[in-house]
Amino acid sequence: MHCLKAQLRRSLRQLVSGEDGVRGASMIEFAIIAPMFIAATVCAVDLGMVSYRQLQVQDAAQTGAQYAALHGFNTSNISSAITNATSYAGISASPAPTQFCGCASTSGITTIACGSQCPGAIAAGTYVTASAQATYTTILPYPVIQNSYALSAQSTVRIQ
Repeated sequence: MHCLKAQLRRSLRQLVSGEDGVRGASMIEFAIIAPMFIAATVCAVDLGMVSYRQLQVQDAAQTGAQYAALHGFNTSNISSAITNATSYAGISASPAPTQFCGCASTSGITTIACGSQCPGAIAAGTYVTASAQATYTTILPYPVIQNSYALSAQSTVRIQ
């Protein structure tokens, strides 16, 4: 045990002293740079997590719309599909899924009364909108950027 301690001390002394103090200067430079590198890494991870969580929210909304397309409109089942779509437990189906009638055009879907005719004598379609929301809180509080992000996504599908 004593021999191991002596060897460790010799190695540490060589590392710090080195030739012309180069190794010692390297250790001091590393001690100055390492915290900045770690802080930059944490910030990059936080930014990546915001993007990843937004993708999960979008996926959840799309899953709700796909459920409606396959199984029809059922608010509670679509909401369950949204909340169970990803491993992120913070996702909610808010606002609740809605069903409406409308006419599709190049600029979007125009809501009209069910049973009405769209331009060109085409019957109005039945659509479902599924929405998902979540909140992401950063790992650390930052002085320049916000610490909490409201994430939301919406997906609309024609079911009839």
